[in-house]
Amino acid sequence: MKTYLASLFVAVGLTAPASAELITVKSDKSVPEVMDALEAAVTGAGATVFARIDHRAGAQSAGLEMDFAETLIFGNPKLGTPAMNADIRAALMLPMKVAAYADPDGGVFLTYEDPAAMFEGLDIPADAKFVQMMTGALGKLTAKAAE
Repeated sequence: MKTYLASLFVAVGLTAPASAELITVKSDKSVPEVMDALEAAVTGAGATVFARIDHRAGAQSAGLEMDFAETLIFGNPKLGTPAMNADIRAALMLPMKVAAYADPDGGVFLTYEDPAAMFEGLDIPADAKFVQMMTGALGKLTAKAAE
């Protein structure tokens, strides 16, 4: 079964759009603990948390089962506004999102999309200062949460 799942992930990965470059950080915390830490890091950095989605609770409310998984949706207008001013279609990608989940082997991870890749195809240069700042902020916030 694991071989089948590994093959499926490889096949899906090969058909995923090039702009779906994901960055993953491992944590020794549980999913709720790492999300609590991420939420604290985000608010501590002055960003706004818009939503925290518990996917497992949603599945259970529909009578379904799944491993722990949560998504934090957050942003900072000082970074998001310049992106949307450069290309309003960036509003489809913003605010930022970080997913925390447990894999079948019990590992816990934080995953987010690389901002430069996320904005690929828009009129936003990958080396724009706000893109670099988003990339740095996501890296620092997820590293701090994962500690």
